[in-house]
Amino acid sequence: MQYKGYEVAPSAHALPSGLYAANLIIENTTSTRSASFTFDALDYFFEADHAIAYAVRWARLWIDQRSHRMRRDS
Repeated sequence: MQYKGYEVAPSAHALPSGLYAANLIIENTTSTRSASFTFDALDYFFEADHAIAYAVRWARLWIDQRSHRMRRDS
């Protein structure tokens, strides 16, 4: 999915315990130089769809915070 110039790829990794780890890759698609950020095991969930939804929300917050900081610093 795209969000504010970033490609967001959430995923849920099944663990032996039966839980799912919320994982995330964020790539900057607007910069002239490519930047990729990987976040593993943001939190753990009983359902895969909950892990993915959490990763999406986390990505939006991370991107919004980063965008706000970049505007403030320029």
